[in-house]
Amino acid sequence: MKKIEAIIKPFKLDEVKEKLQAIGVSGITVLEAKGVGRQKGHTELYRGAEYVIDFLPKIKIEVVVSDKIATEVINQIKETAHTGKIGDGKIFITNIEDVVRIRTGETGEEAI
Repeated sequence: MKKIEAIIKPFKLDEVKEKLQAIGVSGITVLEAKGVGRQKGHTELYRGAEYVIDFLPKIKIEVVVSDKIATEVINQIKETAHTGKIGDGKIFITNIEDVVRIRTGETGEEAI
């Protein structure tokens, strides 16, 4: 099993969610995040004063999937979240040793 964490631009969330559901991903966790990377933030004007916005809004998606579909999930996120502009995000992949569904006590792939 793999845990796939993707940091993407907020306006890409609905597209990514639809693609993941279409390939059979049933559980998705979404978190609002702020971050800074190569974009380095930007400057905004508010009532005549300049403000530096260091942390930009991002969305973090977390899914745990079987090894069989992990590559497809990664490719779908990569293709769907891509805009070609700086700040498109990153995907992190980690191995998951085990999963336990609290309600039923199921473990392993049956629990995801």
